[in-house]
Amino acid sequence: ILSVEEVLFELKRKVQSKLPPDINVTGLEFEGPELVIYTDDPTKVADDGEIIRNLAKELRKRVVVRPDLKVLADPESAILKIQEVVPKEAVLTNYHFDGETGEVQIEAEKPGLVIGRHGATLREITKLIGWTPKVVRTPPVRSSTIANIKDYLRSVQSERKNILRTVGRKIHRDIASKDQWVRITTLGGCREVGRSCMLLSTPESRIIIDCGINVGSDDSATPYLYVPEVYPLNQIDAVVLTHAHLDHAGLVPMLYKYGYEGPIYCTPPTRDLFVLLQLDYIEIAGREGNRLPYDSGMIREALKHTITLNYGDVTDIAPDTKLTMHNAGHILGSSIAHFHIGDGLYNVAFTGDYKFERTRLFDPAVCNFPRLETLVTEATYGGTNSIQPSRKEAEVNLIKVVKETINRGGKVVIPAFSVGRSQEVMVVLEEAIRKKVIDEVPVCLDGMIYEATAIHTTYPEYLNNDLRDLIFHKGINPFLAECFVQVESPKQRTEIVEGPPCVILATSGMLNGGPVIEYLKRLGPDEKNTLVIVGYQAEGTLGRRIQKGWKEVPLSVDGKTQTVKINLEVTTVDGFSGHSDRQQLMEYLRRIYPKPGRVLTNHGEEGNCLDLASSIYKRYRIPTMAPMNLETIRLI
Repeated sequence: ILSVEEVLFELKRKVQSKLPPDINVTGLEFEGPELVIYTDDPTKVADDGEIIRNLAKELRKRVVVRPDLKVLADPESAILKIQEVVPKEAVLTNYHFDGETGEVQIEAEKPGLVIGRHGATLREITKLIGWTPKVVRTPPVRSSTIANIKDYLRSVQSERKNILRTVGRKIHRDIASKDQWVRITTLGGCREVGRSCMLLSTPESRIIIDCGINVGSDDSATPYLYVPEVYPLNQIDAVVLTHAHLDHAGLVPMLYKYGYEGPIYCTPPTRDLFVLLQLDYIEIAGREGNRLPYDSGMIREALKHTITLNYGDVTDIAPDTKLTMHNAGHILGSSIAHFHIGDGLYNVAFTGDYKFERTRLFDPAVCNFPRLETLVTEATYGGTNSIQPSRKEAEVNLIKVVKETINRGGKVVIPAFSVGRSQEVMVVLEEAIRKKVIDEVPVCLDGMIYEATAIHTTYPEYLNNDLRDLIFHKGINPFLAECFVQVESPKQRTEIVEGPPCVILATSGMLNGGPVIEYLKRLGPDEKNTLVIVGYQAEGTLGRRIQKGWKEVPLSVDGKTQTVKINLEVTTVDGFSGHSDRQQLMEYLRRIYPKPGRVLTNHGEEGNCLDLASSIYKRYRIPTMAPMNLETIRLI
């Protein structure tokens, strides 16, 4: 077995032999999943865009070339040179120099002009300043979460570099075992919704997929992380997150509290949203006097270990495992995680939560894979009768309710989760107001919705083509429309309640806390108003009780409980869910290519998981099972 040092020495020899003789390699290092080549003449590499592509193909690794730090221009003169080369129309707005990696991130309103034809302008910048330029679009709405994440990651640059090197060496270690097997162990989220967590293991590696928390439960809130397959946590190679919702990512920081030291892989929007949601979760839990599973220091620790991947990037995450993320259509950055194990040995995909229908924000979930032997699919709406109206019908119904309420002088209150449903509803309302289908009324955003929306505007490439086209080519960004009003103070809340008709989007989605309670308390007694429920209401929540027809509910006001009359109209508009309904789940299995040899169902109440499993088998003759928590299934 070769040591990592011997592997690197051999790679350096290969790289040097493939490069033109006048390009000097000063260092070679694994940093996370990438092989980083340092050179004191980055300009020559920049001149030939093919060099890197050919090297990556030849070595079958993700290759990055970085300048040796001694050839870098100082940041002030580098900025002047960038401004000389880039056309003014690009509108440069910011620069971030990373001394550890030799990269400069350039923010521009029109990134295409900074890149230039076939990357010509970027190569010119590299030649002039030595730094490796990375271009990002200037976000139209500044997100304080993203700004804080960037500042924090800059402050821990050298620590992060050490982490990446350690991770890189673990990934690229030699394969020791002669055995070949693949197993899945179910640690949470089977025959239930909440605390999603699975372990994928081979003789060489152990990978956790999702690590969620069931916020509404006391006795089954967390996955079974103490079982021998997972313990000790420092033996785990990687954690892969399908998306940012707490039932999939809410417990990740706790892993670092109990000994995990490895990387987290997810898309860039997932990283930003999970920080936003986790900070909010511990703040609310602290306010309500609940025991916290971790503190903000652990969230920072998780962030420090996060490695982001874009859709379609094939990435080594263990000596025998490659990961590719594909669009899942559920929320911003949500992914189907596809694992390729061994040298063509086995392929398994975990859908996480997915939507197999085009929505206002996202394309439908990807259903084509290079190879696939096992699929693990969610079954939230897997029951025979779990049929939702189409998104088109849902939009028509929502607009009808809003129009009727405003015409009678009332206000519309829509409880919504800050990530996902809120932005879908915003886009529908903005278009209806712009096209004068609804009167021009303010749409008030209360809670974390505005900040979550700012993160959406930062990642337009994760939205569907129609929305991108609207934003970039037609100059209409629905998220920036004048009808949206950010609520920033209790005084403003009072003005909204006492003011003219309007629509109020407020968290939380199941009415179990958050600013929506304030609106319910003050608008609930008046029958002119309407409460529109657009999301799933779990059993035991206030939202579910009101949906069932309760006319009086106890609400906590200034620490005291008072009874509030519910005279306002309560209506449910189905069809806005980010999950596939029963028909879409079955259609996904019909359309998926290639057909998997086995399907496991999870993330649904017991009946739904069993029903979907048996229906898939009956219709498609694919061997299917609905495992319980704590089962281990051998795939090969």
